Amino acid sequence: MAQVTSSGFPRRGLAPVFLLLALSLLPISLSEAADVPLEYGVKATFLLRFTQFIEWPSEALGPTDAPFNICVVGNDPFGAALDQIVSGETVNGRKVGDPKMDREPARGLCQIIFIPGQGESPGWLSGVGRGVLTVGEGESFVRNGGMIGFVVENRRVTFYINQRNAAAAGLDIRSGLLAVAKSVIR
Repeated sequence: MAQVTSSGFPRRGLAPVFLLLALSLLPISLSEAADVPLEYGVKATFLLRFTQFIEWPSEALGPTDAPFNICVVGNDPFGAALDQIVSGETVNGRKVGDPKMDREPARGLCQIIFIPGQGESPGWLSGVGRGVLTVGEGESFVRNGGMIGFVVENRRVTFYINQRNAAAAGLDIRSGLLAVAKSVIR
């Protein structure tokens, strides 16, 4: 079971669900911060908190000393926000890293891949391999091969989930996360 251990959040129960719900209701301003909009601070927090609600196949995690990587592919919209949020955190006893890359990551490097932008899902997305959670932006992202797609509506960050794509990659998304999604493709 994927658990964030150093954050102080309970490992079980409804507290993580309420946290995700509260984050999704948090009003944001797209121009509020000069360096990183609050939108991406909220999205970075979601990326880490998703790990509490997803079970990865053991082979997707690699050796026990390997980090749990939340990779950002392409133009990094997070600035230092993602670095700060994952600093000191662990998932399944593994230190969380957040490598940035210009193009498709090597197989086995990432457990979560974030692809920014509202464009179409990249062609390589379907070949990322078993046990990789793909997160992007826009409802179309989940309809075109992605698993979780962030959307901003009424100045709030929420997300769509394609449970079918996640299951095909060997990921088990728990009901607590499904319950707070805007919509779920089953």
